[in-house]
Amino acid sequence: MTSSRHSVFGRTTILLLCGFFAAAVICPLISMLIHLGDADLPALLSDEGIRTATLHSLAVSLTAAVIAILLAFCAARCMTRTSVRFKGFFHVCLLTPMLIPSISHGMGLIILFGSNGILTRLFGMEKGIYGFPGIVVGSVLYAFPVAYIMISDILRYEDSTPYEAAAVLGIPKHRRFTAITAPYLKKPMISVVFTVFTLIVTDYGVPLMIGGMYKTLPVLMYEEVIGRQNFAKGSFFGLILLLPAVAAFLIDLFCKGDRRSGSVCRPFCPTRKQPRDTAALLVLILLSVCVVFPIVAFITLTFTKSYPTDMSLSLHHVLNTFRKGAGRYLLNSLTIALLTASVGTAVSFLCACFTARSRSRSTAFLHLMSILSLAVPGIVLGLSYVLFYSGSFLYGTLAILVLANTVHFFSSPYLMIYNSIGKLNPNLEGVAATLGIGRFRLVRDVILPQTATTLVEMFSYFFINSMMTISAVAFLSNITTKPISLMIPQFEAQMLLEASAFVSLLILAANLAMKGIVRLIRSLLSRKKPSAAPTTD
Repeated sequence: MTSSRHSVFGRTTILLLCGFFAAAVICPLISMLIHLGDADLPALLSDEGIRTATLHSLAVSLTAAVIAILLAFCAARCMTRTSVRFKGFFHVCLLTPMLIPSISHGMGLIILFGSNGILTRLFGMEKGIYGFPGIVVGSVLYAFPVAYIMISDILRYEDSTPYEAAAVLGIPKHRRFTAITAPYLKKPMISVVFTVFTLIVTDYGVPLMIGGMYKTLPVLMYEEVIGRQNFAKGSFFGLILLLPAVAAFLIDLFCKGDRRSGSVCRPFCPTRKQPRDTAALLVLILLSVCVVFPIVAFITLTFTKSYPTDMSLSLHHVLNTFRKGAGRYLLNSLTIALLTASVGTAVSFLCACFTARSRSRSTAFLHLMSILSLAVPGIVLGLSYVLFYSGSFLYGTLAILVLANTVHFFSSPYLMIYNSIGKLNPNLEGVAATLGIGRFRLVRDVILPQTATTLVEMFSYFFINSMMTISAVAFLSNITTKPISLMIPQFEAQMLLEASAFVSLLILAANLAMKGIVRLIRSLLSRKKPSAAPTTD
């Protein structure tokens, strides 16, 4: 009787989760595709402006992706293959750009290299960095930390044994790279390339801020939907932007299925070599300055009375920003981020409890739904929600923003907890059934304690990304539900760069606070963690 009740509970829960994804992902996307029928497709396909914007998007994305990946590879090699000092400090610096919205990177470049920018005036430059070069530089700043994390993770789990054998045999270093490193990196780097390219090609924050007349597809989509309320044309742009994301998603699945085991036979333990370590230190210092300097510019602009004529310290811009509603919108963002983190962590954990511990058609479908959001750009998701939920009780509320953010950022935290739960002893359910222990008690007393650290990281991931995002929420928010990140383009359009800079600093401060809290909780959990944990052995 108990087993039957547990079985009914499990099936009901899986059915509810599948219904959640149907309402939150499948139906909105279908609604967007249906609206394509209202568009004049022949006219759109022959539109010169769309073709030009498409070429602009491809040119910017390819250029920025190549530069970001090369720089990230250099940084990752310096961090994993040298004994340079202060690695923890450099790691924090290199990841700091991930804690502010993409649109802030564009604004930082305006402050530094705009027509009246700090460095523009300092070096006597005749014109700013608007257009293609500005978008490329801003996109590199935006995508570099993501590429750095992915490549660092790849290099960290590489086995050093083949390299030691090659050194003993006297094989030159360049031959070691072509014979050992290149084959190892081949498939993982394909995933990195497509991830970074998709991240850049679907972003409209940087090109909207610093692109000027150099239009890209996401900017055209933003202008058509927000400015002209042309949802049919917006759906056409959404479909175009969906294609590279779906391609990246499928290629990533293929590459993951053929990757090497995550176990490390012998990790790299680099010895001190003064010339190499000095060169690595210089590279890391240069990269850290480049990615952090725009944030320093925010501070300079915010806390000076009137740049560049009066550089005395002042809180005028801070008070002015709060008078314009920053406090209320900051509260909106914190509420949305906390609710998204709570709901997202709970739903992804619940999904992984089924998908990682049992195999059936329903759990396979649920797993596919859970990772599907990787293939849906935020700007496309936002438009699909407008088309599907317009007129419903959710539309115009904080709830729809929480739902959109939960779906938008769902896949990565889900995969984190999926991998953690999958590593637990495979006999847990059998032992629990033998002892008459129900699924709820098993989750509460065993799975939750063993995955607590991962759950904290998941909560942090949802919170930080919800504080920063502008893509999906730009289509769904109104004057009462607007998150603070959307005040950045609003202030920039009003030529209030000081207020935009302060808003970016507020978002950065909130995310740094969350990072600090997570680090504290992780240290507390590590002290309480039992010495013997269930394993697969």
